[in-house]
Amino acid sequence: MSDSAARPKVAAVVVAAGKGLRVGGDLPKQYRRVGGRAVLTRTLAALAASPRIGRIQPVIAPDATDFFRECVAELEPALANKLAEPVPGGATRQQSVAAGLEGLARSGAPDLVLVHDAARPFVDEALIARAIEAGSEHGAAVPGVAVSDTIKLVETIAPGIGRVHETPSRENLRAVQTPQSFRFGSLLDAHRRAVAEGRDGFTDDGALAEWAGLAVVVFEGDARNRKITQAADLIEADRAFSKEAPAISEAPMTTYVTRLGTGFDVHAFTEGDHVWLGGIKIPADRGVLAHSDGDVALHALTDALLGAIADGDIGTHFPPSDEKWRGASSDQFLAHACSLVRAQGGKIDHLDITVLAEAPRIGHHREAIRARIAEIAGVPLSAVSIKATTTEKLGFVGRAEGLAAQAAATVRLPEVEVDTGTETAERRS
Repeated sequence: MSDSAARPKVAAVVVAAGKGLRVGGDLPKQYRRVGGRAVLTRTLAALAASPRIGRIQPVIAPDATDFFRECVAELEPALANKLAEPVPGGATRQQSVAAGLEGLARSGAPDLVLVHDAARPFVDEALIARAIEAGSEHGAAVPGVAVSDTIKLVETIAPGIGRVHETPSRENLRAVQTPQSFRFGSLLDAHRRAVAEGRDGFTDDGALAEWAGLAVVVFEGDARNRKITQAADLIEADRAFSKEAPAISEAPMTTYVTRLGTGFDVHAFTEGDHVWLGGIKIPADRGVLAHSDGDVALHALTDALLGAIADGDIGTHFPPSDEKWRGASSDQFLAHACSLVRAQGGKIDHLDITVLAEAPRIGHHREAIRARIAEIAGVPLSAVSIKATTTEKLGFVGRAEGLAAQAAATVRLPEVEVDTGTETAERRS
């Protein structure tokens, strides 16, 4: 049997649904930035970079979709492709892990699952490899590091006061970390049993596995794999990751230049019962005459992005003379333009569209259109705006002969400053 055939299919659940406000401020700790990137972005990047992990199931708070999309937008496409659609977590860590496991079960159960806290961005490939090896061999394994402080077991006798009950030997104590590694079926069964028996409140999956009767082993953890819990942890992590950035004396300093691109598209009406606008099918008394699906909003937005990076127009990349694109869905045009921006190391800051039409009215569809564009472009909902106007009965739009859209896209592209004292050379593709 080849090595690839013998290797177990491994997935990871990343628990990122907690509020994590002990670090201070209103933003959960997993979305705070350390060394210029969100904690969650760093954690996802570290796991996705492992060739041993094939799929990652994020678990996030129901109201954190925009934050999550911002994190994913900063990942390299090859890493982002390993991420499954996030699932909403529960009120407790145990409920969130269960939600992640059920998400993996629906999309195809792996052989082995790693459960990792989003607030541990220092996880590295060596620790991941040890977790997979231990989980594969023993079925349930958690990383642990030796305890350096003396530990006391106490019983509380007054607020803030405890009487020492026992002083266990440090030799047998381990501080447990993540990623914790399990045979997928065993851990899923344990979680389902806990739900059925009304058991909730396990603070880690090793404890839940022990409760379910699984033999859990402890393998060598990593003292550097610390968890961000308090404000001091956040500050220390920021310092640590900032040190990883190349010094100015070692490499050119990378900054960003803001670019604005615009686009415009128009289509005449013809027979039909719907139009496509912003990736949403809208009922109408007429359709549009077009080679593709005729989505003027996505076409204009695609051209705006291509304009921002000076890379031709939609006809350059998707010629109307090519039958391959007849009737094509325009979401792939926009997705392509977004990928070209990111291939240059760019970031999409804002997308703004204005639809010019007497009909159909888009008011009832506005939020659906914004959500669809945000999904296609991989940006937060707050970065998408869509408006509509008429032309006061003037021109072809006013005569209801067709509809049009204009768009603007704001992006940031990397710029390399050359240390000549007078010149700035822009990096172009």
